[in-house]
Order: sequence, then structure tokens, then C-alpha cells
Amino acid sequence: MACIAFIGLGNMGLPMAVNLIKAGHRIEGVDVNPTSVEKLKTAGGASAETHQIAAACADTVITMLPAGQQVREVYLGAGGIIANAKPGTLLIDCSTIDVDTARAVAAEAEKKGLLMLDAPVSGGVGGATAATLTFMVGGSAQAFTRAQSILEKMGKTIVHAGGAGNGQAAKICNNMILGVSMIAVSEAFVLAEKLGLDHQKLFDISSKSSGQCWSMTTYCPVPGPVPASPANRDYAAGFTAAMMLKDLKLAQSAAKAAGAKTQLGADAERIYSAYVESGEAGRDFSGIIRFVRG
Repeated sequence: MACIAFIGLGNMGLPMAVNLIKAGHRIEGVDVNPTSVEKLKTAGGASAETHQIAAACADTVITMLPAGQQVREVYLGAGGIIANAKPGTLLIDCSTIDVDTARAVAAEAEKKGLLMLDAPVSGGVGGATAATLTFMVGGSAQAFTRAQSILEKMGKTIVHAGGAGNGQAAKICNNMILGVSMIAVSEAFVLAEKLGLDHQKLFDISSKSSGQCWSMTTYCPVPGPVPASPANRDYAAGFTAAMMLKDLKLAQSAAKAAGAKTQLGADAERIYSAYVESGEAGRDFSGIIRFVRG
């Protein structure tokens, strides 16, 4: 089994690393939060003092970091992963970041004889815990082939989206769809309320009709129709409003750079920005229905 350095043991990274331990891999974890490192050790992992030390010893390095700035800091520069990893090491960045950063880091890795993938995920904390994540992977066919058996221990669906940066492109496009559709579903339920139509009746019809979508059938924003949705737990977060706003901002930045018109994506960013600013940053993104109600 592989010796894997896992850098970034937050809400997503920790359960992903634990699933690799369960699969028999040796995991050395690094995180700024000592509590997260202790949880990894309790699960059977080990700790490394720094990401440089972890990278120098590993066959594979996986990162799950907050944003592009942290990815550049951890990978690039004299003290970064790329400078310290052994030739031939496989690097997998599971962070959700901008496409330009993903491609810049991959280019530097290639110069050093390293294999690099951008592999952002979809599925939230529940998917990370259950090892049912979807991985959207950008990078060479060689790197993807080598990574596939590792990714399969953390996810259910692994798709090679093309060259470097294409994983990030797929993620931000997917989440723009998700953000827009959740607002649309929320608006439909609010309209139904005002027209005297029962939530369950609308769900029974739309979930089997042309209005069917993931935001309706799997993550319904009203309590009742989908018992597992956050709406039944006062919108306790599986995927926070702040995280959705981050992804919508990435999509709009990419759209601007590419010269693409994404008006609904821009509207979704504006609405989620107002929702987050209202104090709901840590609430699940499906709680946007409460903002739509006014």
C-alpha cells in the first residue's frame, strides 16, 4: 500500500484520510489544527511536523486546502511540496480553487518530474465520510491511471475531465448549476406557499416532472419531502452558504477571464452574497430559501 502525505485535515480532509487508513494505506497528516491531527492518529494515522517533511517521505501527496492562495503557498517556493517531493511522486490537490492556479502548480510540478492532478470533489461532508464523493480530475492520463485506485477508496465516481485545470473547471461549472438550481427550487416552494399549494404536493409533482433536479429530489430545501436533507435539521451545514459563495465567485472570475456570459450565475452570486452577509455564512446553502422568503 502507498505511503500518503495528507495535508489539510478539515471537515472534508479528515474523513477522506480516515477512509484511506481503512483501506490499508499509511497516512501521515499535517494540519494547522492539532485537534484534527490527533483525530487522525486516533484513527490509525501518523503525524508529520510540516508539509515539507511529509512530502519528502511520501509516494503520494494529497492536499485539501481552503483556497488558491494556500495551494500556491504549500506547493510552490523553496519550502514547498514540489521542491521537497521525490521525483515521480504523485501529487493530488483536492481543493476547490481557480483554474489558473491549478494549471500554474501543475506546470511547476511537471518541470520537477512529478505527476500532478487537480481533483476537486462533490458530495460534502457526508460523502467524504461515506467514501461516496465524486472526483472531477484534471491532469495527464498517466497520473490519472496511477491515482485511480487511491481515489476509489474515497469516492464512488471518478471522472477524468481532461488536462490540468479541467477538474477545477468541471467543479465550478457544476456548482454554478447547483447554486442556480437551489435558488430556483426555493423560489418555486415560496411561490407555492403563497398560492396555498402544499410542499409535499409540489414535491410529488415536480420530482417526477420536468422540474426534477438534484436540488429538488436529493436536497429539497423544505422540511418533510426528503428526510435526509438539511431542511429537516434547521439547515445544519453539509455544504455551507459561504462555500457555495466561494464557488460562485470562482465561476464568475473564470467566466470573466474566458469571456463567457453567465447571467444566472452572476445573479446567484449576488443572492448568495447577500445571504452570507446576513449572518448565515455557516448555514447550509439550501437555507437560501429562508432568504428568498424575505
